[in-house]
Amino acid sequence: MRLDKFLKVSRIIKRRTVANNACDADHVNVNGRRAKASYDVKVGDVLEITFGQKTLTVRVREVRDNVGKADANSMYEVISQ
Repeated sequence: MRLDKFLKVSRIIKRRTVANNACDADHVNVNGRRAKASYDVKVGDVLEITFGQKTLTVRVREVRDNVGKADANSMYEVISQ
């Protein structure tokens, strides 16, 4: 699954266009490297998303195309905020 879609489906970022823009602006790193929106997310990847002054670090637990709002946070585990 594409990185921008994963960020949207997991509800880390609410809209896919915003996720795409965050990737283009170098606010998203995967495994310590800058990632494009088209990056193929895999289980075990570590994502670092910068929101202004804060950085959210998560590890991908599962990749699913459709997930309910209540189960979205099960797709990742928060490492640090």
